[in-house]
Amino acid sequence: MSKGDKSAYTDKQKRQVKHIEEGYEEKGVPAKEAKRRAWATENKISGGGRKSGSGRAH
Repeated sequence: MSKGDKSAYTDKQKRQVKHIEEGYEEKGVPAKEAKRRAWATENKISGGGRKSGSGRAH
């Protein structure tokens, strides 16, 4: 997976990113920066892309 590849994320995570991005844009953040911040926020919330297996550490 190359840097910036979003294929490891679930549809729910992608929807959440879109919603977060819209919130940043409403606050006046430029679109490119809003997108970057939205993915960073999602990574902080979920810990990144898909996780498999039970008992993964938080």
